Amino acid sequence: MNWQRHLRIVDSAINPVPPPAGVKIAFATADRKQVDQHFGAARALVIYAVTPTQATLVAIAQFGVTPEDGHEDKLAARLAALEDCAAVYCQAVGGSAIRQLRARGVQPLRVDGVVPIDQLLQELQAEWRSTPAGWLTKALRRQEEDDHHRFAVMEAEGWRE
Repeated sequence: MNWQRHLRIVDSAINPVPPPAGVKIAFATADRKQVDQHFGAARALVIYAVTPTQATLVAIAQFGVTPEDGHEDKLAARLAALEDCAAVYCQAVGGSAIRQLRARGVQPLRVDGVVPIDQLLQELQAEWRSTPAGWLTKALRRQEEDDHHRFAVMEAEGWRE
């Protein structure tokens, strides 16, 4: 079973209804509880839909064990799993991966040591409620523009409430 099919199965089982509005944030993890992996060698990426007051697990992308060897081919699956994500938290990330992440609009965020995902979610939500970082402000603005565009397309197609 390829990882994309696995991702959809896990997503459907965990969250049968659409996730809440907000931004999607990914975490590189081996145990799904803490950020403890290098982006390029992450065994899994857990993805949450985050708002200032709520965080909902929406997907888990599982990968095989890969060495931190600089080979680019292993990045493709990880990058594809981050579709619509605003950021990814990891212990480390290589220069090439940083360029590819940013080209997709995903902000790589490095953590020092092993940090619980719950802690990072709480810190992100607190920051969002006070003064969001530049990357978060940009992601929220981009999402707002995407929503506006989507509704304009629906209206042009004749959709009415």
